[in-house]
Amino acid sequence: MTPTYEVERTIDAPVAVVWALLTDAASYKEWNDTVISIDGTIAEGEKIILKSTVDPDRSFKLSVTDVDAPRSMVWSSGMPLGLFRGKRTYTVMESTPDTVAFSMRETYSGPMASMITKAIPDLSESFDQFADSLKTAAETS
Repeated sequence: MTPTYEVERTIDAPVAVVWALLTDAASYKEWNDTVISIDGTIAEGEKIILKSTVDPDRSFKLSVTDVDAPRSMVWSSGMPLGLFRGKRTYTVMESTPDTVAFSMRETYSGPMASMITKAIPDLSESFDQFADSLKTAAETS
């Protein structure tokens, strides 16, 4: 069985504020402790290159897909022929006009997923840091 990572936070900020942070690649380094850099535009159909503190020597080439602004967005990457796919889904649901329920989930699929995920470090702490950083940035905006 392949691992799945998920984090949820209640954020005391409007949906627009949270969505703006999630989709502004240039500002990630200012508020997000887990990101070294993001090159590209975070918008549907675009490609981005992410460097993370989880593996600072590696660049992740990701596609931004399935964007339903300002509610959800998917970043994905993988191997040809569907041998392996990683999919990170961001969800921002309005609870009240000034509060959102944020979640981030990463799943893996494909015939090589169980083998490849053995080499992926545990992302639990990184997911918590990401969500905490987003919460702090949104609530202090």
